[in-house]
This record gives sequence, structure tokens and C-alpha cells, in this order.
Amino acid sequence: MFENMNIVLGITGGIAAYKSCGIINYLKKEKANVKVIMTEHAKQFITPLTIETLSKEKVITNMFERPNYMEVEHISLANWADIFLIIPATANIIGKIANGIADDMLSTTIIATRSLVIFAPAMNNKMYENIIVQNNIKRLKEFGYQFIEPAIGYLACGYEAKGKLPKNEVIINKVKQLIKENINKNNG
Repeated sequence: MFENMNIVLGITGGIAAYKSCGIINYLKKEKANVKVIMTEHAKQFITPLTIETLSKEKVITNMFERPNYMEVEHISLANWADIFLIIPATANIIGKIANGIADDMLSTTIIATRSLVIFAPAMNNKMYENIIVQNNIKRLKEFGYQFIEPAIGYLACGYEAKGKLPKNEVIINKVKQLIKENINKNNG
């Protein structure tokens, strides 16, 4: 299903950032083209070098880094993407997109894309349940953005609650389902 598909993976600054490595591995084995944008906070949890090694692509971290070629990078990436995955999606990135804030490479590219965008939230349960976060998720769903529900499990803060990034197999299966639904919607 993912062969020759262009996928932009956005990694944000949550403890679950390391789990994106397994997603990249799976997508690459399935012969997907994967480019990664990491937020500055994501780099506190996992290094760009790790992601570059797995994706075989330069990781984009800085909106104002000058590339060796002249193009508007966030627009070219937005146009290139067939699918846009945000794994993990923090309350911060969800809030930015829900309110049209484009102040870094990831938020700017998400706002510029017309591709299928799928968020996989992962955060403390109290943050996830916060009415502001829930309203931001509701708003994004109304705009057509898709979400993978967080799992119930042991969180980094020590709680057992909803907010955990689901297992990679669950994420991949949900992404496949959403792609099929999107194709059917666009063809019907």
C-alpha cells in the first residue's frame, strides 16, 4: 500500500518521539518515500542523525536553513506529500494548527499542505483531557484532519491512563484505513 507513496512525518517534542523510528522503518521497508520534519523540542528526545540514518533523507529542523537549491522548502514539501503524519502529536502542535499558527517548519508545512493529514496524539492524560486540547482536536476534525486515538497504558509520568501513543501496528493499520477512506471519498 505504501510503495512509492510520498510521506512527510512530523516528529514533535514528546517522550514518544523515539517510537517514530519504528514507523519510519516500516514505511521504508514498504518502499515509501519518507521525509521528516522535527521540531526543535523533538531534538531534545531523539537526534536528527538517528532519523536520517533510518529515513535515508536529510531531516528538516530549521525553517530558515538555506538549502543548496532555491525553492520554498515548506511549500515544496507540502506539495510533495501524499500523506502527512504527525507522530507523536503534542498538545502544542495540535493547538498551533487548530488556531492557524505557523511559526516553525512543521506547523507551516502542515498548514500549506492539501494532502491527508493524520495526527497521533501522545501526552499526559490530564493534558489530553483538557477542554482546550479537546476543542482543538474537535476543530481540526471539523476541518477534515484525521486522528488516531491515544491508547490507555502506562505513561511516562507514572499514570496508567489514556494518552499513550498506540503500538506501531495499530498506527500503521489506522493509517491504511484512513488512506482507503480518503481514496474512496475522493473517488466517490
